[in-house]
Amino acid sequence: MRAIVLEQVGAPEVLVLRDVPEPAPAEGEVAVSVRAAAINYADALIRRGQYPQPPPLPWIPGVEVAGETADGRRVIGLLPPGAGGGYAERTTVDERWLFDLPAGASFEEGAAFLLCFLTAWIPLTRQADVRPGTRVLVHAAAGGVGSAAVQAARALGAEVVATAGSEEKLELPRSLGAVQAVTYDRLTEIDPVDVVLDPVGGQLFADSVGLLRPLGVVIGAGFAGGPWPQLDPARLVGRNVGVQGFYLGRLMRFRPELVHAAAEDVLRLWEAELVAPVVGASFPLEQAVDAHRLIDDRRSTGKVVLLP
Repeated sequence: MRAIVLEQVGAPEVLVLRDVPEPAPAEGEVAVSVRAAAINYADALIRRGQYPQPPPLPWIPGVEVAGETADGRRVIGLLPPGAGGGYAERTTVDERWLFDLPAGASFEEGAAFLLCFLTAWIPLTRQADVRPGTRVLVHAAAGGVGSAAVQAARALGAEVVATAGSEEKLELPRSLGAVQAVTYDRLTEIDPVDVVLDPVGGQLFADSVGLLRPLGVVIGAGFAGGPWPQLDPARLVGRNVGVQGFYLGRLMRFRPELVHAAAEDVLRLWEAELVAPVVGASFPLEQAVDAHRLIDDRRSTGKVVLLP
């Protein structure tokens, strides 16, 4: 079968199309014919050699797929972060992490859905108390996690404020219900908020603490913009605010029942048409280099998907 293989770290061009052996399902796993595989930012970090716990090479990237099982079931599947295997024509998925693709949804949408919405929904419902009237600030709101967070917060009744890296990207969060959307250099225009969901990291994470109302919380869910700076606990205590972190891969390992219940929650929201994944671009599998280049150049919105 065909698969994209990462054999060395570097620019997008290090991703190569290879013929590889068919994966054999282990006990408790199901073989899936992959119709769409999402590209997540962690894939790009691993490719660049910037991920804290990289898998051994050679490695087939991809932890989020949609496809069909041998009996014709249309499914969404999550793969363990270190295992990968999604950028391929076929893969195997632990049956505990297989979910039915909603009727009428495309495979591209299915591949783009779960990881982003879990990364938004669990922090907003378990690490913060988002309810009607809560003010939520979502950074990188035109990206996969950000666009999911805008919708998830709106579904919970929150008032959503959004940021993005360019003026061109602000229209997407506005179209999803954000009442205000500004670029990162206009952060001071935002009135205080109760919750910040931040997939960006870097100085933006530290600056977000100053935007919190008393008893507010900043939740770090990624570091696309660079490492997190050190924060003085005295600043948090003095302002009556908090900082939380979220990493879905570890939660899947240690609290699988919580993640599975959250997956069922967000799938119900999708079926009720309260939320929907944003697929910004799709590429044939053999154009994985072009797809990764789009992400590296910060030109993508929503999720970028590969089609084997």
